Amino acid sequence: MTVQLDPATLDAAACYRLMTGVVVPRPIAWVSTLHEDGRVNLAPFSCYTFVSYEPILVGISIGRRAGALKDTAANIQREREFVLQVAHESEAALVHASAEPFPPTVSEVEQLGLRTEPSRLVRTPRLSTAPVALECALEQVMTFGNAGSQFVVGRVVLAHVHDELYRDGKIETDQLRPLARIAGPSYATIGRLFRFRPNGQRG
Repeated sequence: MTVQLDPATLDAAACYRLMTGVVVPRPIAWVSTLHEDGRVNLAPFSCYTFVSYEPILVGISIGRRAGALKDTAANIQREREFVLQVAHESEAALVHASAEPFPPTVSEVEQLGLRTEPSRLVRTPRLSTAPVALECALEQVMTFGNAGSQFVVGRVVLAHVHDELYRDGKIETDQLRPLARIAGPSYATIGRLFRFRPNGQRG
């Protein structure tokens, strides 16, 4: 037996709950941006991916709040840059706390006692503790759906990776220990890893 769900009969909240339970686990983009007064805004987004590797383009889906742009989207479109950080699983409580709807003039970085350091090619600072931080320049913004969610595409201009994570040109995922999001206010680790031979190899 299965439950059949017709999206046309569901309201927006029900559709959101359905898809955040289906598309799991989701990597988290912990995004820092600059408010117009120079304060550092920080917020997590769990609908993100990379959309190209030449050049490296990353995409983040940013919904609206009460019909208005969220601070992150407004800051990115004004400053045309942002920094995307990978959160370590040990930072789950901080990631969750940074999702609180603080007023635009309140810095989540300051509220949570997080340390930042200057980026090299963008003005937006990056988190000192982030195992991976991607300095990004705004490439494109596309709007989707009735609620006006924006898919923000950034071009990675510089990547910062902790040296113990980068081996033979690859990221050691089991050392990275990235935090993931599942349905509701729930998070997950990557858990057990499965390794196979690359496709096309015999032996």
